[in-house]
Amino acid sequence: LAGAAAHGAAMSVRVFAPAKVNLTLQVGAPRADGLHPLQSVAAFADVGEFVEAAPGDVISLRIDGPMAAGLKAREDNLVLRAARALAEAAGVKQGAALTLCKHMPVASGIGGGSSDAAATLRALNQLWRLDWPAAQLMEVARPLGADAPVCVAARAAYMTGAGETHITLAAPRFDAVLVNPGKPLATGDVYRRFDAMGLGAGFREAPAPNWATRDAALSAMAAIGNDLEAPARALVPEIGAVAERLRDPRVRYAALSGSGATMFAITDTAAAAVSLAQEIAAARPDWWVRAVVIGAGA
Repeated sequence: LAGAAAHGAAMSVRVFAPAKVNLTLQVGAPRADGLHPLQSVAAFADVGEFVEAAPGDVISLRIDGPMAAGLKAREDNLVLRAARALAEAAGVKQGAALTLCKHMPVASGIGGGSSDAAATLRALNQLWRLDWPAAQLMEVARPLGADAPVCVAARAAYMTGAGETHITLAAPRFDAVLVNPGKPLATGDVYRRFDAMGLGAGFREAPAPNWATRDAALSAMAAIGNDLEAPARALVPEIGAVAERLRDPRVRYAALSGSGATMFAITDTAAAAVSLAQEIAAARPDWWVRAVVIGAGA
């Protein structure tokens, strides 16, 4: 979702950066280039962050929002990297005053940084009146991280390669709860633990699934799971406490998203998701808890 708002003679553009949830994640042992082959069904939720772009003399970044304290506007911030990459690719000389409204925990396995980078590209595409198609923005996103291209379209997709390639997928919508125990978890650390545990030998390439119904999707999720859950739990034992809390009759299926430490729990109804989220948040105010719709076409 994107919108432009008038500020005097200038315009600012505000773009939603939705959370990316890995509903399945299979990971293989590292390839010769050191990257891990993977295949994952990823979908996007109706919770996330916002990137605002306004005219500016130079490219700058300000971070605000409830989770701003966990992130600094350093030179390596993905929002700044995305802005500079697009300026270089498009030959743009003007700047932009960027604001990231941070609502999700840092390093939480739900694509925050990648989605922010993708939202930055979409915002500046409007601000700078480039009118580039999504495919062209995805090429700019590619060097920013394996998750960045899929976040440009923000539609359910089957990710392959090392995550950098994907095809759009038809997937049902799911009412769900996202729960993060408040512990950042670096993706690189999880993959190093994955390797140390000798995992990934059973990885086999598979075609994109056909999730015609919710029940078919839930069965497939349960059969596939997330290969990074064991190493993530070894690094952040609190994930186990979240998993235990999600053992609830309202939950049809629960698993880790990406490299964690956020877990998702799918329920049958929105009311069930809301009531479960409220109960968990009341019991654990130190956790980040949200009732969401996954596959909302954010």
